[in-house]
Amino acid sequence: MRKNLNVIAAYSIMMALIILVGIFQSWNVALSIFNLCLISAVMTMGANIQWGYAGLINFGIMGYTALGGLAAVLISVDPVQEAWRAGGFDIIMCLWLIIAMVFAIRFILKNFEKSKFRTYGIAAIIVAGIVIIRITAEPGIEAIEGVNPAKTGFLGGFGLPIIFSWIVGAFFAGGLAFIVGKVALGLRADYLAIATLLISEIVIAIIKHEDWLTRGVKNVIGLKRPAPYEVDLQTTEWFINLVEKFNSGKLALISNLADRQAALNQMVIEGSTVFVKLCYSGLFLIVVIILLILTQKALYSPWGRMMRAIRDNEEAANAMGKNVVKQHLLIFILGSAIVGIAGAMLVTQDGLFTPGSYRPMRYTFLIWVMVIVGGSGNNFGAILGGFAVWFLWIEAAPIALFLINFFTAGMADTHALKVHLIESVPYFRYLMMGLGLLLIMRYRPKGILPEKIEIK
Repeated sequence: MRKNLNVIAAYSIMMALIILVGIFQSWNVALSIFNLCLISAVMTMGANIQWGYAGLINFGIMGYTALGGLAAVLISVDPVQEAWRAGGFDIIMCLWLIIAMVFAIRFILKNFEKSKFRTYGIAAIIVAGIVIIRITAEPGIEAIEGVNPAKTGFLGGFGLPIIFSWIVGAFFAGGLAFIVGKVALGLRADYLAIATLLISEIVIAIIKHEDWLTRGVKNVIGLKRPAPYEVDLQTTEWFINLVEKFNSGKLALISNLADRQAALNQMVIEGSTVFVKLCYSGLFLIVVIILLILTQKALYSPWGRMMRAIRDNEEAANAMGKNVVKQHLLIFILGSAIVGIAGAMLVTQDGLFTPGSYRPMRYTFLIWVMVIVGGSGNNFGAILGGFAVWFLWIEAAPIALFLINFFTAGMADTHALKVHLIESVPYFRYLMMGLGLLLIMRYRPKGILPEKIEIK
């Protein structure tokens, strides 16, 4: 019972802080924070499954997030017919060559015993395949990137609703996790962390430099949305009537008809942004609730107890007949797939895909801070960490500016110290994040909501 009260109290405080932002700043800002907190919560659940359930260190979260964003582009963007005609055949041929390489390597692994001959054979297939693929793809890539590069210069996608990309993003991330897991999961914890981080950097480098795929650093903008556009809402009769009814008290105080209409127009503009963000909040909240239910069921199932046993003592679990390698691979794929969903959700909300924005600080280490602060091994703690850390990350600058103005109220605006502190406001988020993490680690070393083992 006390555990439930702690969860309720922690989440109540978090929601109260977001509401205060809406009251003192704007509801637009508050909902933006709330939506990004929900996306961060999905990422933390993915990381928590890997670390909290199985003790696997994955510093490649950034790469799986980017793959989710890539899925959003490939699913929602309309195909560029000119680009397909210019070089689509070469790209399809390369895909078939990659499939042939995979089957050839699989054939060698199944039919030949481990030896130098098998190792050299696989290496020769990979090297020869890369050379052939490069030769085959080069003319097609140049032709594709030359098709109106200011606006397109890439193949485009399938032109489907972007919400389908959330599922495809999970498959993309899970597929990469399968390959990475087969190669790297046998490494010791610290080497696994380094390997996953480097692989994620390779993924980002490929996405940034292969313009034919997603325009590279030229970015993809104007992606399809699962929510209505603000401009459309502002000219829709039912929405205008809804805003007018909701603000009837304020409008009644304005006697001049022209002023009242101007006020209503402004309310409609502001209300449209809030309405769209509420639509996203509903979609993201559904995803978080579904994932929370599934991860909670998994945590307290026999499979979840087995994973915690493997996490706590691999040798003992292996002696009991549990396939540790197989279970590590499975949970690595599941956690990465959830991160891929979050990556697609993020691009869906932003409406643009910017490969240059994927940085380890934001999409790997900050996610790890969220899991640690919230409480690894506890799904409610991981979600709370996503909310708390992201809220502090966004609100650190306004809070710091308020405190600076409060404590330097007696100083002139031109005072050197006051000017220096105000100019340093953007860096206070790192200071506050560091202090917050130190305090949590000092007084709550297992997180705000630590793991509680229950037998159900």
